[in-house]
Amino acid sequence: MDISIIIVNYNVRFFLEQCIHSVLKAKDGLDIEVIVVDNHSVDGSVQMLKEKFPDVKLIENKENVGFSKANNQGIKIAKGKYVLLLNPDTVLQEDTLVKCYEFMEQHSDAGALGVKMFDGKGSFLPESKRGLPTPMVAFYKIFGLSKLFPKSKVFGKYHLTYLDKDRNHKVDVLSGAFMFIRKEVLDKIGGLDEDYFMYGEDIDLSYRITKAGYHNYYFSETSIIHYKGESTKKSSVNYVIVFYKAMMIFADKHFSNSYASVFRFLIYIAIYFRAGLSILYRFIKTILLPLFDIIVISGLLIAFAFWYEKAFKLSENYFDRVQLYVGVILFAFLIVGNVLFQGGYAKYPKYKNIFQGNVFGLLIVLSIYALLPESLRFSRAIVVMGFVLSLLYFTISRWLFYFTGLKKYSYLSSVLPKNVLVVGDEEEFERVKEILKNIPVHTNYLGLIKTNDSSSQHPNFSGYLKDIEEVVQLEKIDEVIFCSKHLHAKDIIYWMTKMSYLPVQYKIAPPNELYIIGSNDIHSQGELYTLEFKTILLPENQRMKRLVDIILCLFLIITLPLTIWFFRNKGQLINNLWNVFIGKRTWVGFGKFRDKDLPNLKASILFIGKMKGYDERSEKAKELSYMYCKDYKPLTDVIAFFKLFHLIDNDA
Repeated sequence: MDISIIIVNYNVRFFLEQCIHSVLKAKDGLDIEVIVVDNHSVDGSVQMLKEKFPDVKLIENKENVGFSKANNQGIKIAKGKYVLLLNPDTVLQEDTLVKCYEFMEQHSDAGALGVKMFDGKGSFLPESKRGLPTPMVAFYKIFGLSKLFPKSKVFGKYHLTYLDKDRNHKVDVLSGAFMFIRKEVLDKIGGLDEDYFMYGEDIDLSYRITKAGYHNYYFSETSIIHYKGESTKKSSVNYVIVFYKAMMIFADKHFSNSYASVFRFLIYIAIYFRAGLSILYRFIKTILLPLFDIIVISGLLIAFAFWYEKAFKLSENYFDRVQLYVGVILFAFLIVGNVLFQGGYAKYPKYKNIFQGNVFGLLIVLSIYALLPESLRFSRAIVVMGFVLSLLYFTISRWLFYFTGLKKYSYLSSVLPKNVLVVGDEEEFERVKEILKNIPVHTNYLGLIKTNDSSSQHPNFSGYLKDIEEVVQLEKIDEVIFCSKHLHAKDIIYWMTKMSYLPVQYKIAPPNELYIIGSNDIHSQGELYTLEFKTILLPENQRMKRLVDIILCLFLIITLPLTIWFFRNKGQLINNLWNVFIGKRTWVGFGKFRDKDLPNLKASILFIGKMKGYDERSEKAKELSYMYCKDYKPLTDVIAFFKLFHLIDNDA
């Protein structure tokens, strides 16, 4: 056997499916085996593999054992002359496996190789080639010197940025996302070090390969897409700690005691420094816009109050200044807080979330106002006018955001239609069009770029593949969707990289599937267009479902002195109430029912199917669960809660 391809999967079903499709298309006469080690995914990955890829060798772990141990499980049963460690969030070119195989056959000194990697925007990933993270190299990276002087052979050693990415090079370290390794080398040096749960294991393995007398090669003659960030947010504090602790394990294992001590000292500095920066960055990023809004709304309201007291109260000091300032700031804080809770600060917010936040904020302010003693009430007119000014401010500012480049903070981004370009044939165009229509994704312009030179009478025909860059610029395209059925991954990668300078998003539509997948930011999971359960997974419905749970908990707490006597399992009732209140469970959902295609929601106390008297395993219950997901409404949870009220003490 030529190649054993080992893929460790954890809850990235759609990426995994696309990855395997690309692997099989890259087979090209080679004798290969695909081994998937699943680390206890709960997103239907295992069932998908069994149904769609029965020839894949599957190892099902009952827990997440980590990247290193899972890869070693695959290596133990691998039969190939070469082993490819491959991330599931990758797409191979059709020539990738053959070219890597041929290079290794021609270079007996090669222990392993990595390839040129691009992210979901077509940008080159610098971790395609890396140097050994010695204390000084790590120091240059930690404190940003490697970014400031990328062409320096001194400061640019971490990502070897001074080496031409379009030429082959001997390098120290390869990326674990794609690591093509000679099996006899693995047999000689052993597999991945299981002390590393995640991160650092590729550095360790690369170093042991070179210590065994082999070379690691960066191979530039083929490339892959590596979406990145599908399981870990790179800006998180947890990522910083796990990553640098992995570096500490590496230092303790491979450096001398004095060298390791220096490295360990640097790592501790790095953890506190980078974790502190990460916390500060996330805090500033989260609070900056809400804080700005609070300041502006407070300023507008104070200006109105000054005008109001002068025009209607005929006095410039009618309102107590301290009382006015405190009241106005509190008003602005409550309005902005409610907009935040309603999703008004989410990426590409909807106007209804902003409007609801203002309305709920006003209701809370009026409720507080009604409870205040007369001496602390300054003016109901200012409260009402504050609502009007706040709503006007949010409406106008978010409108301006769209036209000043801050589109992700603007409600217009979710209202204004996109200009979309589909690259494929007429049949694939219609399939993608149907998916977009049912998501729905609103389109202003929907064009077809044909992948062959045959003439087309299609009404949406916009040109041929050679014209795509010109069409993207001319039609101001927002999103390009590549149909992979008749389009080589090599061509997709070529055009993504060629147009990476344009403000365009890229997605890939796998053949014969009901989803379109892509990722445009390493700090977020891949954006997915799918027909499955579009309603219950919407962020606003997730927030509303959580709000309903909390309201029902409060209702139960208030009525508990009376209602608790009607339940047999009083301790379980209290336990259920607490678990829902802290967000560990939800009141209404699938109960113990788990179907491979249902979304991974929190375990529920009550089973939605019980409303109709269905058994959890019946086909009718399954259909009702699907309908619950597809057409979710918060009111459904409320109705189910009271209809099944006698069951809320269940040991679900």
